[in-house]
Amino acid sequence: MSAPHPLKALVPFFTPYKARIAIAGVALLAAALATLALPVVLRGLIDAGFSKGISVQQQAQFAMVFVVAVAIGVFTALRFYMVSWLGERVTADLRTKVYAHVINQSPEFFETTRSGEVLSRLNTDTTVIQTLVGSSLSMGLRSAVMMFGAIAMLVYTAPMVMGLVLLLIVLVVIPAVSIGRRVRKLSRSSQDRVADASAIAAEVLISVPLVQSYAQEAREANRYKASSDTAFAVAVRRNRTRAVLTAFVIVTIFSALLFGLYLGVQAVMAGKLSAGELGQLVLYVILLGSSLAVMSEVWGDVLRAAGAAERLMELLAVQSKIQSPAHPQMLAKPRGTGLAQEQIVTKKGADIQFDAVSFNYPSRSDRKALDNLSFHIQPGETVALVGPSGAGKTTVFQLLQRFYDAQSGTVSINGVAVQSLSLTDLRRAMALVPQESTLFSCSVEDNIKYGEPSASPELVRLAAVAAQADGFINDLPEGYASQTGERGVRLSGGQKQRIAIARAMLRDAPLLLLDEATSALDAQSEKAVQQALEAAMAGRTTLVIAHRLATVQAADRILVLDHGRLIEEGTHLELVAQGGLYAKLAALQFDHAATITA
Repeated sequence: MSAPHPLKALVPFFTPYKARIAIAGVALLAAALATLALPVVLRGLIDAGFSKGISVQQQAQFAMVFVVAVAIGVFTALRFYMVSWLGERVTADLRTKVYAHVINQSPEFFETTRSGEVLSRLNTDTTVIQTLVGSSLSMGLRSAVMMFGAIAMLVYTAPMVMGLVLLLIVLVVIPAVSIGRRVRKLSRSSQDRVADASAIAAEVLISVPLVQSYAQEAREANRYKASSDTAFAVAVRRNRTRAVLTAFVIVTIFSALLFGLYLGVQAVMAGKLSAGELGQLVLYVILLGSSLAVMSEVWGDVLRAAGAAERLMELLAVQSKIQSPAHPQMLAKPRGTGLAQEQIVTKKGADIQFDAVSFNYPSRSDRKALDNLSFHIQPGETVALVGPSGAGKTTVFQLLQRFYDAQSGTVSINGVAVQSLSLTDLRRAMALVPQESTLFSCSVEDNIKYGEPSASPELVRLAAVAAQADGFINDLPEGYASQTGERGVRLSGGQKQRIAIARAMLRDAPLLLLDEATSALDAQSEKAVQQALEAAMAGRTTLVIAHRLATVQAADRILVLDHGRLIEEGTHLELVAQGGLYAKLAALQFDHAATITA
Protein backbone atom coordinates (compact mmCIF):
# COMPACT_ATOMS: atom_id res chain seq x y z
CA MET A 1 0.00 0.00 0.00
CA SER A 2 1.98 3.01 -1.28
CA ALA A 3 1.41 6.45 0.21
CA PRO A 4 -1.12 8.59 -1.68
CA HIS A 5 0.54 11.19 -3.89
CA PRO A 6 -0.95 14.35 -2.23
CA LEU A 7 1.00 13.58 0.94
CA LYS A 8 4.27 13.93 -0.96
CA ALA A 9 3.53 17.66 -1.19
CA LEU A 10 3.94 17.86 2.60
CA VAL A 11 7.61 16.81 2.46
CA PRO A 12 8.96 20.42 2.17
CA PHE A 13 7.23 21.27 5.45
CA PHE A 14 9.32 18.63 7.25
CA THR A 15 12.67 19.64 5.71
CA PRO A 16 13.53 22.42 8.22
CA TYR A 17 13.21 19.98 11.13
CA LYS A 18 15.57 17.21 10.02
CA ALA A 19 17.32 17.07 13.41
CA ARG A 20 14.09 16.49 15.32
CA ILE A 21 12.93 13.97 12.73
CA ALA A 22 16.22 12.12 13.18
CA ILE A 23 15.82 12.06 16.98
CA ALA A 24 12.23 10.87 16.63
CA GLY A 25 13.36 8.20 14.16
CA VAL A 26 16.10 6.93 16.46
CA ALA A 27 13.69 6.84 19.41
CA LEU A 28 11.07 5.06 17.32
CA LEU A 29 13.58 2.48 16.10
CA ALA A 30 15.01 1.93 19.57
CA ALA A 31 11.54 1.43 21.12
CA ALA A 32 10.56 -1.00 18.37
CA LEU A 33 13.79 -2.99 18.66
CA ALA A 34 13.44 -3.14 22.44
CA THR A 35 9.91 -4.48 22.02
CA LEU A 36 11.16 -7.04 19.52
CA ALA A 37 13.90 -8.11 21.97
CA LEU A 38 11.34 -8.90 24.68
CA PRO A 39 10.23 -12.32 23.28
CA VAL A 40 13.88 -13.40 22.94
CA VAL A 41 14.57 -12.59 26.61
CA LEU A 42 11.39 -14.38 27.73
CA ARG A 43 12.34 -17.39 25.64
CA GLY A 44 15.45 -17.79 27.77
CA LEU A 45 13.38 -17.74 30.96
CA ILE A 46 10.98 -20.37 29.63
CA ASP A 47 13.69 -22.72 28.38
CA ALA A 48 15.66 -22.43 31.67
CA GLY A 49 12.70 -23.74 33.65
CA PHE A 50 11.73 -23.02 37.30
CA SER A 51 11.66 -26.51 38.91
CA LYS A 52 14.90 -26.04 40.87
CA GLY A 53 14.25 -22.45 41.98
CA ILE A 54 15.48 -19.21 40.48
CA SER A 55 19.13 -19.43 39.45
CA VAL A 56 21.60 -16.60 39.01
CA GLN A 57 21.15 -16.96 35.26
CA GLN A 58 17.38 -16.54 35.64
CA GLN A 59 17.88 -13.48 37.86
CA ALA A 60 20.00 -12.01 35.07
CA GLN A 61 17.20 -12.84 32.64
CA PHE A 62 14.70 -10.97 34.86
CA ALA A 63 17.08 -8.02 35.01
CA MET A 64 17.27 -8.05 31.21
CA VAL A 65 13.46 -8.00 30.99
CA PHE A 66 13.44 -4.97 33.32
CA VAL A 67 16.09 -3.17 31.25
CA VAL A 68 14.14 -3.86 28.08
CA ALA A 69 10.93 -2.55 29.70
CA VAL A 70 12.71 0.66 30.81
CA ALA A 71 14.12 1.12 27.29
CA ILE A 72 10.65 0.68 25.79
CA GLY A 73 9.20 3.28 28.18
CA VAL A 74 11.95 5.90 27.75
CA PHE A 75 12.22 5.66 23.97
CA THR A 76 8.44 5.55 23.54
CA ALA A 77 8.08 8.75 25.60
CA LEU A 78 10.85 10.46 23.58
CA ARG A 79 9.24 9.38 20.33
CA PHE A 80 5.83 10.63 21.47
CA TYR A 81 7.19 14.07 22.44
CA MET A 82 9.22 14.57 19.29
CA VAL A 83 6.48 13.41 16.95
CA SER A 84 3.82 15.45 18.75
CA TRP A 85 6.05 18.53 18.46
CA LEU A 86 6.54 17.87 14.76
CA GLY A 87 2.81 17.47 14.26
CA GLU A 88 2.04 20.79 15.93
CA ARG A 89 4.90 22.63 14.20
CA VAL A 90 4.31 21.28 10.68
CA THR A 91 0.57 21.91 10.96
CA ALA A 92 1.14 25.48 12.13
CA ASP A 93 3.58 26.08 9.25
CA LEU A 94 1.14 24.59 6.75
CA ARG A 95 -1.76 26.63 8.10
CA THR A 96 0.34 29.81 8.02
CA LYS A 97 1.53 29.22 4.46
CA VAL A 98 -1.97 28.52 3.17
CA TYR A 99 -3.35 31.59 4.95
CA ALA A 100 -0.57 33.85 3.66
CA HIS A 101 -1.12 32.47 0.15
CA VAL A 102 -4.88 33.03 0.26
CA ILE A 103 -4.74 36.65 1.47
CA ASN A 104 -2.43 37.45 -1.43
CA GLN A 105 -4.99 36.30 -3.98
CA SER A 106 -6.73 38.87 -6.14
CA PRO A 107 -10.46 39.57 -5.70
CA GLU A 108 -11.10 37.28 -8.69
CA PHE A 109 -10.26 34.30 -6.45
CA PHE A 110 -12.91 35.31 -3.91
CA GLU A 111 -15.54 35.69 -6.61
CA THR A 112 -15.61 31.89 -6.92
CA THR A 113 -14.31 30.71 -3.52
CA ARG A 114 -16.34 31.17 -0.36
CA SER A 115 -14.49 32.33 2.73
CA GLY A 116 -16.17 29.59 4.81
CA GLU A 117 -14.66 26.94 2.53
CA VAL A 118 -11.21 28.48 2.96
CA LEU A 119 -11.66 28.51 6.75
CA SER A 120 -12.70 24.85 6.65
CA ARG A 121 -9.51 23.96 4.81
CA LEU A 122 -7.42 26.04 7.19
CA ASN A 123 -8.93 24.47 10.31
CA THR A 124 -10.53 21.09 9.60
CA ASP A 125 -8.10 19.84 6.96
CA THR A 126 -4.99 20.93 8.83
CA THR A 127 -6.33 19.23 11.97
CA VAL A 128 -6.68 15.98 10.02
CA ILE A 129 -3.06 16.29 8.91
CA GLN A 130 -1.99 17.12 12.46
CA THR A 131 -3.62 13.89 13.67
CA LEU A 132 -1.67 11.94 11.08
CA VAL A 133 1.71 13.62 11.61
CA GLY A 134 1.51 14.05 15.37
CA SER A 135 0.13 10.65 16.27
CA SER A 136 -0.95 8.16 13.66
CA LEU A 137 2.15 8.36 11.47
CA SER A 138 4.58 7.54 14.28
CA MET A 139 2.35 4.69 15.43
CA GLY A 140 2.25 3.40 11.89
CA LEU A 141 6.02 3.63 11.44
CA ARG A 142 6.62 1.97 14.79
CA SER A 143 4.18 -0.79 13.85
CA ALA A 144 5.89 -1.17 10.47
CA VAL A 145 9.29 -1.66 12.12
CA MET A 146 7.78 -4.15 14.55
CA MET A 147 5.94 -5.92 11.76
CA PHE A 148 9.05 -6.44 9.64
CA GLY A 149 11.07 -7.32 12.73
CA ALA A 150 8.47 -9.84 13.87
CA ILE A 151 8.29 -11.35 10.40
CA ALA A 152 12.09 -11.68 10.29
CA MET A 153 12.19 -13.33 13.70
CA LEU A 154 9.28 -15.63 12.84
CA VAL A 155 10.95 -16.73 9.63
CA TYR A 156 14.23 -17.22 11.54
CA THR A 157 12.49 -19.26 14.25
CA ALA A 158 10.26 -21.38 11.99
CA PRO A 159 11.02 -20.69 8.31
CA MET A 160 8.84 -23.37 6.79
CA VAL A 161 5.81 -22.48 8.90
CA MET A 162 5.99 -18.72 8.42
CA GLY A 163 6.75 -18.88 4.68
CA LEU A 164 3.24 -20.16 4.06
CA VAL A 165 1.77 -17.53 6.43
CA LEU A 166 3.54 -14.69 4.61
CA LEU A 167 2.13 -15.90 1.30
CA LEU A 168 -1.37 -15.68 2.77
CA ILE A 169 -0.68 -12.13 4.09
CA VAL A 170 0.46 -10.94 0.65
CA LEU A 171 -2.82 -12.19 -0.83
CA VAL A 172 -4.68 -10.07 1.75
CA VAL A 173 -2.96 -6.84 0.68
CA ILE A 174 -4.33 -6.85 -2.89
CA PRO A 175 -8.04 -6.36 -2.08
CA ALA A 176 -7.09 -4.03 0.82
CA VAL A 177 -5.52 -1.58 -1.64
CA SER A 178 -8.71 -1.49 -3.72
CA ILE A 179 -10.86 -0.78 -0.66
CA GLY A 180 -8.34 1.90 0.42
CA ARG A 181 -8.84 3.85 -2.81
CA ARG A 182 -12.55 3.97 -2.10
CA VAL A 183 -11.86 5.27 1.42
CA ARG A 184 -9.68 8.06 0.04
CA LYS A 185 -12.35 9.24 -2.40
CA LEU A 186 -14.99 9.23 0.32
CA SER A 187 -12.60 11.11 2.65
CA ARG A 188 -12.21 13.88 0.09
CA SER A 189 -15.96 14.03 -0.50
CA SER A 190 -16.64 14.12 3.25
CA GLN A 191 -14.28 17.05 3.77
CA ASP A 192 -15.86 18.92 0.85
CA ARG A 193 -19.30 18.55 2.45
CA VAL A 194 -17.94 19.78 5.80
CA ALA A 195 -16.54 22.81 3.95
CA ASP A 196 -19.98 23.49 2.46
CA ALA A 197 -21.51 23.54 5.94
CA SER A 198 -18.72 25.81 7.20
CA ALA A 199 -19.29 28.21 4.32
CA ILE A 200 -23.00 28.48 5.17
CA ALA A 201 -22.21 29.09 8.85
CA ALA A 202 -19.59 31.75 8.10
CA GLU A 203 -21.93 33.60 5.75
CA VAL A 204 -24.84 33.58 8.18
CA LEU A 205 -22.80 34.51 11.27
CA ILE A 206 -21.53 37.63 9.50
CA SER A 207 -25.13 38.60 8.71
CA VAL A 208 -26.86 37.65 11.98
CA PRO A 209 -28.60 41.06 12.43
CA LEU A 210 -30.15 40.75 8.95
CA VAL A 211 -31.18 37.14 9.56
CA GLN A 212 -32.86 38.08 12.83
CA SER A 213 -34.46 41.19 11.33
CA TYR A 214 -36.27 38.99 8.81
CA ALA A 215 -36.95 36.27 11.40
CA GLN A 216 -35.09 33.67 9.32
CA GLU A 217 -33.29 31.96 12.21
CA ALA A 218 -35.24 28.71 11.80
CA ARG A 219 -34.73 28.67 8.03
CA GLU A 220 -30.98 29.22 8.33
CA ALA A 221 -30.71 26.62 11.09
CA ASN A 222 -32.53 24.12 8.85
CA ARG A 223 -30.29 25.02 5.91
CA TYR A 224 -27.20 24.40 8.03
CA LYS A 225 -28.73 21.17 9.37
CA ALA A 226 -29.39 19.92 5.85
CA SER A 227 -25.80 20.64 4.85
CA SER A 228 -24.48 19.00 8.04
CA ASP A 229 -26.67 15.95 7.47
CA THR A 230 -25.25 15.61 3.96
CA ALA A 231 -21.74 15.77 5.40
CA PHE A 232 -22.75 13.23 8.05
CA ALA A 233 -24.13 10.83 5.44
CA VAL A 234 -20.90 10.95 3.43
CA ALA A 235 -18.85 10.53 6.62
CA VAL A 236 -20.92 7.46 7.55
CA ARG A 237 -20.20 5.93 4.15
CA ARG A 238 -16.51 6.70 4.60
CA ASN A 239 -16.41 5.19 8.07
CA ARG A 240 -18.40 2.15 6.95
CA THR A 241 -15.94 1.48 4.14
CA ARG A 242 -13.02 2.11 6.48
CA ALA A 243 -14.53 -0.28 9.04
CA VAL A 244 -14.87 -2.93 6.34
CA LEU A 245 -11.22 -2.41 5.40
CA THR A 246 -10.11 -2.69 9.04
CA ALA A 247 -12.20 -5.80 9.71
CA PHE A 248 -11.05 -7.46 6.51
CA VAL A 249 -7.38 -6.87 7.25
CA ILE A 250 -7.56 -7.92 10.91
CA VAL A 251 -9.68 -11.05 10.39
CA THR A 252 -7.77 -12.37 7.42
CA ILE A 253 -4.33 -11.67 8.86
CA PHE A 254 -5.16 -13.14 12.25
CA SER A 255 -6.59 -16.20 10.51
CA ALA A 256 -3.30 -16.61 8.68
CA LEU A 257 -1.32 -16.15 11.90
CA LEU A 258 -3.55 -18.58 13.77
CA PHE A 259 -2.89 -21.12 11.05
CA GLY A 260 0.83 -20.48 11.55
CA LEU A 261 0.50 -21.05 15.31
CA TYR A 262 -1.32 -24.29 14.67
CA LEU A 263 1.60 -25.47 12.54
CA GLY A 264 3.99 -24.30 15.28
CA VAL A 265 2.24 -26.41 17.92
CA GLN A 266 2.48 -29.38 15.59
CA ALA A 267 6.23 -28.70 15.26
CA VAL A 268 6.66 -28.70 19.10
CA MET A 269 4.79 -31.95 19.40
CA ALA A 270 7.07 -33.40 16.74
CA GLY A 271 10.15 -32.19 18.65
CA LYS A 272 11.18 -29.71 15.96
CA LEU A 273 10.69 -26.66 18.27
CA SER A 274 11.30 -26.15 22.02
CA ALA A 275 8.67 -24.76 24.39
CA GLY A 276 10.64 -21.51 24.63
CA GLU A 277 10.77 -21.23 20.86
CA LEU A 278 7.01 -21.77 20.70
CA GLY A 279 6.50 -19.06 23.34
CA GLN A 280 8.73 -16.76 21.32
CA LEU A 281 6.73 -17.67 18.21
CA VAL A 282 3.46 -16.86 20.01
CA LEU A 283 4.73 -13.45 21.20
CA TYR A 284 5.99 -12.53 17.73
CA VAL A 285 2.67 -13.59 16.25
CA ILE A 286 0.91 -11.32 18.75
CA LEU A 287 3.30 -8.44 17.93
CA LEU A 288 2.80 -8.99 14.21
CA GLY A 289 -0.98 -9.17 14.53
CA SER A 290 -1.23 -6.08 16.73
CA SER A 291 1.13 -4.17 14.44
CA LEU A 292 -0.94 -5.02 11.39
CA ALA A 293 -4.13 -4.03 13.23
CA VAL A 294 -2.62 -0.66 14.13
CA MET A 295 -1.37 -0.17 10.58
CA SER A 296 -4.81 -0.83 9.15
CA GLU A 297 -6.19 1.90 11.43
CA VAL A 298 -3.35 4.24 10.54
CA TRP A 299 -3.88 3.57 6.85
CA GLY A 300 -7.41 4.92 7.23
CA ASP A 301 -5.94 8.09 8.77
CA VAL A 302 -3.40 8.30 5.94
CA LEU A 303 -6.17 8.11 3.34
CA ARG A 304 -8.18 10.77 5.12
CA ALA A 305 -5.11 13.01 5.43
CA ALA A 306 -4.44 12.50 1.72
CA GLY A 307 -7.85 14.00 0.97
CA ALA A 308 -7.10 16.92 3.29
CA ALA A 309 -3.66 17.48 1.79
CA GLU A 310 -5.14 17.39 -1.71
CA ARG A 311 -7.59 20.18 -0.81
CA LEU A 312 -4.85 22.29 0.81
CA MET A 313 -2.48 21.80 -2.11
CA GLU A 314 -5.25 22.94 -4.45
CA LEU A 315 -5.32 26.23 -2.55
CA LEU A 316 -1.54 26.56 -2.65
CA ALA A 317 -1.55 25.76 -6.38
CA VAL A 318 -3.82 28.72 -7.15
CA GLN A 319 -1.71 31.55 -8.49
CA SER A 320 -3.02 35.09 -8.44
CA LYS A 321 -3.16 36.73 -11.83
CA ILE A 322 -2.13 39.96 -10.13
CA GLN A 323 1.58 39.73 -9.30
CA SER A 324 4.35 42.25 -8.70
CA PRO A 325 6.74 42.33 -11.68
CA ALA A 326 10.11 40.63 -11.28
CA HIS A 327 11.88 43.96 -11.78
CA PRO A 328 9.45 46.71 -10.72
CA GLN A 329 9.95 50.32 -11.74
CA MET A 330 10.00 53.23 -9.34
CA LEU A 331 7.22 55.76 -9.42
CA ALA A 332 8.27 58.67 -11.62
CA LYS A 333 8.00 62.22 -10.33
CA PRO A 334 4.61 63.88 -10.81
CA ARG A 335 4.40 66.08 -13.84
CA GLY A 336 4.88 69.77 -13.24
CA THR A 337 6.96 69.39 -10.04
CA GLY A 338 10.64 69.93 -9.41
CA LEU A 339 11.00 66.97 -7.10
CA ALA A 340 13.69 64.32 -7.42
CA GLN A 341 13.02 61.38 -9.73
CA GLU A 342 13.57 58.93 -6.85
CA GLN A 343 10.94 60.46 -4.61
CA ILE A 344 7.97 58.10 -4.51
CA VAL A 345 5.43 59.87 -2.31
CA THR A 346 5.12 63.63 -2.40
CA LYS A 347 2.90 66.30 -0.97
CA LYS A 348 2.17 67.33 -4.57
CA GLY A 349 -0.05 64.31 -5.09
CA ALA A 350 -0.08 61.79 -7.88
CA ASP A 351 -0.64 62.03 -11.62
CA ILE A 352 -3.34 59.57 -12.76
CA GLN A 353 -3.94 58.50 -16.36
CA PHE A 354 -6.56 56.12 -17.80
CA ASP A 355 -5.89 55.60 -21.49
CA ALA A 356 -8.57 53.74 -23.53
CA VAL A 357 -9.22 51.30 -20.69
CA SER A 358 -11.73 48.50 -21.22
CA PHE A 359 -12.49 45.92 -18.57
CA ASN A 360 -15.01 43.27 -17.64
CA TYR A 361 -15.10 41.22 -14.44
CA PRO A 362 -14.20 37.54 -14.87
CA SER A 363 -17.58 36.45 -13.51
CA ARG A 364 -19.40 38.79 -15.93
CA SER A 365 -17.44 38.38 -19.11
CA ASP A 366 -20.41 39.33 -21.29
CA ARG A 367 -20.70 42.85 -19.84
CA LYS A 368 -18.09 45.59 -19.93
CA ALA A 369 -17.61 47.38 -16.60
CA LEU A 370 -15.44 50.00 -18.36
CA ASP A 371 -15.61 50.71 -22.08
CA ASN A 372 -12.70 52.59 -23.70
CA LEU A 373 -12.43 54.93 -20.72
CA SER A 374 -9.87 57.75 -20.86
CA PHE A 375 -9.18 60.61 -18.46
CA HIS A 376 -6.24 62.43 -16.90
CA ILE A 377 -5.98 63.77 -13.34
CA GLN A 378 -3.29 66.30 -12.46
CA PRO A 379 -1.29 66.12 -9.21
CA GLY A 380 -3.17 67.75 -6.35
CA GLU A 381 -6.48 67.79 -8.24
CA THR A 382 -9.75 66.67 -6.62
CA VAL A 383 -11.93 64.76 -9.05
CA ALA A 384 -15.35 63.24 -8.36
CA LEU A 385 -16.75 60.19 -10.13
CA VAL A 386 -20.53 60.18 -10.35
CA GLY A 387 -23.12 58.21 -12.22
CA PRO A 388 -25.85 55.64 -11.67
CA SER A 389 -25.15 52.32 -9.94
CA GLY A 390 -23.10 50.02 -12.15
CA ALA A 391 -21.60 52.90 -14.11
CA GLY A 392 -18.03 51.77 -13.32
CA LYS A 393 -17.02 54.14 -10.52
CA THR A 394 -15.80 51.50 -8.07
CA THR A 395 -14.14 49.63 -10.95
CA VAL A 396 -11.92 52.67 -11.54
CA PHE A 397 -10.72 52.38 -7.93
CA GLN A 398 -10.11 48.64 -8.28
CA LEU A 399 -8.04 49.01 -11.44
CA LEU A 400 -6.11 51.89 -9.93
CA GLN A 401 -5.22 49.73 -6.90
CA ARG A 402 -4.58 46.86 -9.31
CA PHE A 403 -7.01 44.40 -7.82
CA TYR A 404 -7.69 43.54 -11.46
CA ASP A 405 -5.88 44.21 -14.74
CA ALA A 406 -7.68 45.81 -17.65
CA GLN A 407 -8.20 43.69 -20.77
CA SER A 408 -7.04 46.64 -22.90
CA GLY A 409 -5.72 50.12 -22.36
CA THR A 410 -3.32 51.46 -19.75
CA VAL A 411 -3.72 52.65 -16.17
CA SER A 412 -0.72 54.65 -15.01
CA ILE A 413 0.35 56.67 -11.98
CA ASN A 414 3.04 59.33 -12.35
CA GLY A 415 3.62 58.14 -15.90
CA VAL A 416 4.28 54.49 -14.98
CA ALA A 417 1.84 51.68 -15.83
CA VAL A 418 0.53 50.10 -12.64
CA GLN A 419 1.56 46.64 -13.95
CA SER A 420 5.19 47.81 -13.88
CA LEU A 421 5.09 48.78 -10.20
CA SER A 422 5.51 46.72 -7.07
CA LEU A 423 2.08 46.04 -5.60
CA THR A 424 3.31 47.16 -2.18
CA ASP A 425 4.74 50.44 -3.46
CA LEU A 426 1.70 51.12 -5.61
CA ARG A 427 -0.79 50.59 -2.81
CA ARG A 428 1.29 52.39 -0.20
CA ALA A 429 0.97 55.48 -2.37
CA MET A 430 -2.80 55.40 -1.76
CA ALA A 431 -5.13 55.79 1.20
CA LEU A 432 -8.66 54.44 0.92
CA VAL A 433 -11.86 55.25 2.79
CA PRO A 434 -14.35 52.59 1.62
CA GLN A 435 -18.11 52.89 1.59
CA GLU A 436 -18.44 50.07 4.12
CA SER A 437 -15.89 50.77 6.83
CA THR A 438 -13.96 47.67 7.83
CA LEU A 439 -12.76 47.52 11.43
CA PHE A 440 -10.86 44.68 13.06
CA SER A 441 -11.52 43.15 16.46
CA CYS A 442 -8.87 45.17 18.29
CA SER A 443 -8.52 48.60 19.91
CA VAL A 444 -9.56 51.88 18.36
CA GLU A 445 -5.91 52.96 18.24
CA ASP A 446 -4.82 49.78 16.44
CA ASN A 447 -7.61 50.24 13.89
CA ILE A 448 -6.56 53.82 13.15
CA LYS A 449 -2.90 52.96 12.70
CA TYR A 450 -3.61 49.82 10.64
CA GLY A 451 -1.99 51.41 7.59
CA GLU A 452 0.92 52.85 9.62
CA PRO A 453 1.61 50.37 12.46
CA SER A 454 4.65 52.34 13.67
CA ALA A 455 2.73 55.61 14.13
CA SER A 456 3.02 57.19 17.57
CA PRO A 457 -0.04 57.65 19.84
CA GLU A 458 0.22 61.40 19.30
CA LEU A 459 -0.03 61.03 15.52
CA VAL A 460 -2.98 58.67 15.96
CA ARG A 461 -4.74 61.23 18.12
CA LEU A 462 -4.06 64.04 15.63
CA ALA A 463 -5.52 61.94 12.82
CA ALA A 464 -8.60 61.25 14.96
CA VAL A 465 -8.98 64.95 15.75
CA ALA A 466 -8.78 65.77 12.04
CA ALA A 467 -11.47 63.17 11.30
CA GLN A 468 -13.74 64.53 14.04
CA ALA A 469 -13.39 61.21 15.89
CA ASP A 470 -11.42 62.27 18.97
CA GLY A 471 -14.53 63.38 20.87
CA PHE A 472 -16.48 60.13 20.76
CA ILE A 473 -13.31 58.05 21.20
CA ASN A 474 -12.54 59.80 24.50
CA ASP A 475 -16.11 59.09 25.61
CA LEU A 476 -15.56 55.35 25.19
CA PRO A 477 -14.87 53.37 28.41
CA GLU A 478 -11.15 52.96 27.70
CA GLY A 479 -10.66 55.74 25.18
CA TYR A 480 -8.27 54.80 22.38
CA ALA A 481 -7.67 51.41 24.06
CA SER A 482 -11.37 50.48 23.79
CA GLN A 483 -12.10 47.32 21.83
CA THR A 484 -14.28 47.80 18.75
CA GLY A 485 -15.60 44.21 18.64
CA GLU A 486 -15.81 41.99 15.58
CA ARG A 487 -16.27 44.17 12.46
CA GLY A 488 -16.63 47.18 14.78
CA VAL A 489 -19.96 45.95 16.15
CA ARG A 490 -19.63 48.09 19.30
CA LEU A 491 -19.59 51.33 17.30
CA SER A 492 -22.21 53.08 15.23
CA GLY A 493 -21.93 53.35 11.46
CA GLY A 494 -20.88 56.98 11.65
CA GLN A 495 -18.25 56.25 14.29
CA LYS A 496 -16.78 53.43 12.20
CA GLN A 497 -16.69 55.73 9.18
CA ARG A 498 -14.79 58.41 11.06
CA ILE A 499 -12.23 55.88 12.32
CA ALA A 500 -11.75 54.76 8.71
CA ILE A 501 -11.22 58.39 7.69
CA ALA A 502 -8.69 58.86 10.51
CA ARG A 503 -6.89 55.73 9.28
CA ALA A 504 -6.62 57.20 5.78
CA MET A 505 -5.42 60.55 7.13
CA LEU A 506 -2.71 58.87 9.20
CA ARG A 507 -1.51 57.04 6.06
CA ASP A 508 -0.53 60.45 4.61
CA ALA A 509 -0.43 59.10 1.04
CA PRO A 510 -0.21 61.27 -2.09
CA LEU A 511 -3.41 59.73 -3.51
CA LEU A 512 -6.62 59.74 -1.47
CA LEU A 513 -9.51 57.48 -2.56
CA LEU A 514 -12.89 58.28 -1.05
CA ASP A 515 -15.68 55.81 -1.81
CA GLU A 516 -18.86 57.33 -0.34
CA ALA A 517 -16.70 58.33 2.64
CA THR A 518 -19.48 60.27 4.40
CA SER A 519 -22.40 57.99 3.52
CA ALA A 520 -22.91 56.72 7.10
CA LEU A 521 -22.80 60.15 8.79
CA ASP A 522 -25.62 62.33 9.98
CA ALA A 523 -25.89 65.89 8.64
CA GLN A 524 -23.97 67.48 11.52
CA SER A 525 -21.16 64.91 11.50
CA GLU A 526 -20.98 64.98 7.71
CA LYS A 527 -20.37 68.74 7.70
CA ALA A 528 -17.56 68.41 10.26
CA VAL A 529 -15.97 65.45 8.51
CA GLN A 530 -16.30 67.15 5.13
CA GLN A 531 -14.21 70.00 6.50
CA ALA A 532 -11.64 67.49 7.77
CA LEU A 533 -11.58 65.74 4.40
CA GLU A 534 -11.04 69.03 2.62
CA ALA A 535 -7.99 69.59 4.84
CA ALA A 536 -6.77 66.07 4.05
CA MET A 537 -7.21 66.67 0.32
CA ALA A 538 -4.90 69.68 0.32
CA GLY A 539 -1.73 68.89 -1.63
CA ARG A 540 -2.96 65.45 -2.61
CA THR A 541 -4.68 63.98 -5.61
CA THR A 542 -8.15 62.94 -4.51
CA LEU A 543 -10.64 60.70 -6.25
CA VAL A 544 -14.15 60.82 -4.80
CA ILE A 545 -17.03 58.47 -5.49
CA ALA A 546 -20.34 59.90 -4.34
CA HIS A 547 -24.00 59.29 -5.04
CA ARG A 548 -24.97 62.28 -2.92
CA LEU A 549 -24.00 65.08 -5.28
CA ALA A 550 -24.00 67.69 -2.52
CA THR A 551 -20.68 66.21 -1.36
CA VAL A 552 -18.89 66.72 -4.71
CA GLN A 553 -19.94 70.22 -5.72
CA ALA A 554 -16.59 71.66 -4.60
CA ALA A 555 -14.54 69.19 -6.67
CA ASP A 556 -12.15 70.63 -9.24
CA ARG A 557 -13.74 68.39 -11.83
CA ILE A 558 -16.58 65.90 -12.02
CA LEU A 559 -16.42 62.86 -14.32
CA VAL A 560 -19.84 61.45 -15.18
CA LEU A 561 -19.81 57.74 -16.02
CA ASP A 562 -22.57 55.62 -17.51
CA HIS A 563 -22.21 51.97 -18.55
CA GLY A 564 -18.45 52.24 -18.16
CA ARG A 565 -18.09 55.25 -20.44
CA LEU A 566 -17.15 58.86 -19.73
CA ILE A 567 -20.11 60.84 -21.03
CA GLU A 568 -19.66 64.21 -19.31
CA GLU A 569 -16.86 66.16 -17.67
CA GLY A 570 -16.70 69.54 -15.94
CA THR A 571 -17.46 71.45 -12.76
CA HIS A 572 -20.79 71.21 -10.97
CA LEU A 573 -22.09 74.43 -12.51
CA GLU A 574 -20.84 73.53 -16.01
CA LEU A 575 -22.50 70.13 -15.91
CA VAL A 576 -25.79 71.50 -14.59
CA ALA A 577 -25.76 74.03 -17.43
CA GLN A 578 -25.21 71.25 -20.00
CA GLY A 579 -28.51 69.64 -19.04
CA GLY A 580 -27.21 66.08 -19.43
CA LEU A 581 -27.23 63.05 -17.12
CA TYR A 582 -25.54 64.94 -14.28
CA ALA A 583 -28.11 67.73 -14.46
CA LYS A 584 -30.91 65.15 -14.24
CA LEU A 585 -29.32 63.42 -11.27
CA ALA A 586 -28.74 66.76 -9.55
CA ALA A 587 -32.30 67.87 -10.18
CA LEU A 588 -33.68 64.64 -8.72
CA GLN A 589 -31.54 64.83 -5.59
CA PHE A 590 -31.76 68.54 -4.88
CA ASP A 591 -35.51 68.72 -5.61
CA HIS A 592 -36.03 65.71 -3.33
CA ALA A 593 -33.94 67.33 -0.59
CA ALA A 594 -35.89 70.58 -0.93
CA THR A 595 -39.16 68.66 -0.64
CA ILE A 596 -37.98 66.92 2.53
CA THR A 597 -36.80 70.23 4.02
CA ALA A 598 -40.13 71.88 3.20
